Amino acid sequence: MTFRNGLSSLLRPEDSVLVLIDHQPFQLANVNSHDPHLVVNHATALAKAAKAYGVPTILTSVIAERGGLIFPQITDVFPGQEVIDRTFINTWEDRKVVDAVKATGRKQLIIAGLYTEICVAMPVIQALGEGWDVTVITDACGAFSVEAHQVAIQRMIAAGANMMTWLALVSEWQRDHARTAHVAEFVELLKHHAAGLGIAFLWEQQLLNTPVPGKAA
Repeated sequence: MTFRNGLSSLLRPEDSVLVLIDHQPFQLANVNSHDPHLVVNHATALAKAAKAYGVPTILTSVIAERGGLIFPQITDVFPGQEVIDRTFINTWEDRKVVDAVKATGRKQLIIAGLYTEICVAMPVIQALGEGWDVTVITDACGAFSVEAHQVAIQRMIAAGANMMTWLALVSEWQRDHARTAHVAEFVELLKHHAAGLGIAFLWEQQLLNTPVPGKAA
């Protein structure tokens, strides 16, 4: 196994490209590994983060006329962008998707989708075999069962994939709080998609702006 370590192994927005796979109603209806609300929330946060940090994002669905359109929470982030609809279960066998990824010139391939054990695992394993540096955002994925999700993750790790959650990814893209270009977007992501952390931040700001009560007489 090749260990992933060192500063150069960390993800950088200027080298990243995101592929979101099959976040569609049919798949979501059969997700049992995660709360479906969280899957939608995390996938949306991931899409917004990619847009905020200038990371090219490819959207793809499978037989959308039967499986449904990509969640509007995601497509609304990229208004007017084409969603590549496939017949291949394995996204990486669809030349249009692969060509779109290659056209970005980026080398750090980030993938999330439904289902983890099928539509995520297949392209991840193939792309790894072709020399791509692949990261899976596990909490923006979902599977038929907890076991299916966990086994798929183990299988992809064994093949050489990197595993992260959406907030860990955004933090790695941000890297330094002194980089102020995207701090506002980072805070908005926390407020709207990181629940307790985002609300705690708002509370902290409220307290910092609240005058200290005068001493009792």
